[in-house]
Amino acid sequence: MNNRNLLIINGPNLNRLGKREPGIYGAKTLDDLENELEELSEKLLMGVSFNQSNNEGDIIDLIHGAAGQFQGIVLNAGAYTHYSYAIRDAIASVDVPVIEVHLSNVHAREEFRRDSVIAPVTIGQISGFGFDSYKLALHAFNNQFKGDAI
Repeated sequence: MNNRNLLIINGPNLNRLGKREPGIYGAKTLDDLENELEELSEKLLMGVSFNQSNNEGDIIDLIHGAAGQFQGIVLNAGAYTHYSYAIRDAIASVDVPVIEVHLSNVHAREEFRRDSVIAPVTIGQISGFGFDSYKLALHAFNNQFKGDAI
């Protein structure tokens, strides 16, 4: 088994990328994001697996299922970021490091988007760089895999 496998989880409304508020989220689609991350992961000699769900329970099941299968999770929990204590508890229940990502700069948007209930149980948060937020997370995990501290 490759010991450099990441699970990429996209939460609610990320399936609408390219259609939903393109002024904030851009014109590229979720398929575009996955293709770009697949290309980068190959260069970094990592495996990646992609999942998207609009359902909180599905996201929790994916996090639980990552234990023993993946060495890291890149999670864009969408709006669940701001209020899902269930996802927060799922992250805390597994021994898999999680990096929280957001396409937009959540700290420069509406007040409610500035609070993350999941951030305290992740190893880091990256926001505001569009697709590069995810790419930065892959690079951070790559550094960790090489033994460099995150």
